[in-house]
Formats: sequence, structure tokens, C-alpha cells
Amino acid sequence: MASKTASRKTPGNPKAATAAPPRVGVIGLGIMGSAMAANLVKAGFEVYGCDPVAAARKGLQRAGGIPCDNATEVARQCRHLVLSLPSVAALEQVARELIAAKAKGLVAAETSTLPETAKVQVRDTLAAAGITLLDCPLSGTGAQARTRDLAVYASGDAKAIASMAAVFNGFARVRYDVGGFGNGIRMKLVANLLVAIHNQSAAEAILLGERSGLDPAQVVQVVADGAGGSRMLQVRGPMMVERSWGQATMKVEVWQKDMRLIHEALLATDTAAPLFAACVPIYNAAMALGHAQDDTAAVYSVLEHMMGAGPGKAGARRAPKRRKA
Repeated sequence: MASKTASRKTPGNPKAATAAPPRVGVIGLGIMGSAMAANLVKAGFEVYGCDPVAAARKGLQRAGGIPCDNATEVARQCRHLVLSLPSVAALEQVARELIAAKAKGLVAAETSTLPETAKVQVRDTLAAAGITLLDCPLSGTGAQARTRDLAVYASGDAKAIASMAAVFNGFARVRYDVGGFGNGIRMKLVANLLVAIHNQSAAEAILLGERSGLDPAQVVQVVADGAGGSRMLQVRGPMMVERSWGQATMKVEVWQKDMRLIHEALLATDTAAPLFAACVPIYNAAMALGHAQDDTAAVYSVLEHMMGAGPGKAGARRAPKRRKA
């Protein structure tokens, strides 16, 4: 069932999974981790999880999972782990806790968007303790995670990836095996470059439609179904129309980390990316305007600010200029 190359994919189907491990651990219960944990519970797994935030642990309990105080406790209960972490420091701390569990044979899928160098270092540290770390970033927003609409970019030891197949099927729509360790995060940065651009272009398109006298909700519906459509228009377009970016599926503050990683990858590979470069100031402006904890759909608010329009006033219509016959 596991694919061998990036040209093949494995559809997610919890019901079709065979020999599924009875237990799985989720370390990090933020926007993505909590959604994955909830879906794994629904898929029939006994889910153990931990997070430094008490509310996140309570959320896991409400979803039917079993909260633990730290990664050491989780590792003592499970042979397969999913890591969803916000920073390199968090990953390094979790690595220390996993080693403390003295549970050789563990397989941990690291799904976070973090520097490849940091992942490699932690992989080697864990390997010395008999633990296999996989580099498995996810493509999808928090909203998509809740509906199991995620793609896994799995990289690393092929046998370890295969052993995680049932777990991936429990929270993702599809898994792509993209090769050696580190290819996962490289693929994720390629995808996120497009996300950065498509999110911004969706905001510009909706704004143009609104100021041209069109119903912005209809703009999203119609354009998303044609050649100009994108997943960002589908997923974040409604948030822009409703100005509901306070319900974050990817916080602007967290997204800044991803933007930096993309920038570093572009520099390291000497790759020209003028469209990405044009997006950077817009996301920086979102931070400056107080949208750090809001969804990245808040770039729409930045465009409103650029026009001198207050929230909800971008739709002030301007009659299109007519060319003389």
C-alpha cells in the first residue's frame, strides 16, 4: 500500500487500514495536533497525547483521548508517535523526553515545519537511543486538518514509514512518499511558497470583485470553480469575505516562521522568486497591524488598510473607468 516515489500516492482510508496499532501518541496539541488526535480517535485508535497547555490536554480528553503530562509518558504507552510542534526548542525538548522513556523501537513522525538541519540533528540524536524519526510535514490548514483533508509528505526510512501507514490513514487524505529524510520539509517549503502567493492573490481578487460591484461570496464560489481557482481561494476566501480571520487555522505569527524558511531555501538554492518577495511585506504588515494571532486570511485587512478603508469598508464601490469609444 505504501508508495515508493512521489509520483504515486496512497489514499487515506481508516476503514481499509490493516494491522492498525491499538495505540498512537500525539505530541503537541495545537491547531494541527488537536485535529489529528481527534480524527485518530474517530478512526478507532487509543490516542495518548501531551501539550504544555492545560486547555489543550483537556481538549484531547473531551475528544476521547488520554492526556499525559509529557512526551516521556506518551512514549511509554505507544510505539508510534506523531509530533506537531511550534519550534526547534520544542522539538529538542521532546527528543530529550523521548530518550528518557528508554523505549527502543519507537517510530516518530515529525510533522512540523522546521529547519531541515534541526530535524537531521534530532534524528541522529534519537537514532542513538534506538528511536526512528521521520520527516513528514503536512500540507493543509487547520480547517482542513479537522476534516481529514491533509496530505503527508513522508520522508525517511521506508520501513518506518510503512509502519506508520495506518496512523497516516487515520488523519490524512493522502500520503506521498518523497524519498530520503529531509525531502519532506523541502517539498513542504515548495508548497508553502505557493500558499503564500495564492493566499495573497485570493485577497486581491476578492477585493477587486467587491469594489467592482460584485457579491464577494459569489466571486469566491464562481472563480474557485474555474481556471482562476486555488485551494487558498476555496479555504480562505470565505474567511476573507466574512472577515472571520479571528478564527485562526494558521496564525500570522506562526506563518512568519514558514516565510523565513522559504526565504532561506531560496537563498540557499539561488532561486529567483519575485512573486514571493512581493508577498513578504504584506505578511509583515499584517503583524504590524496587530494580526499576529489571526489567520493569514487577514492579509485582506492589510489591503483595506493600504486603501485607507476601515474594516468592512473595502466594498465601497468605485465605478469602473470607461474608455472612450
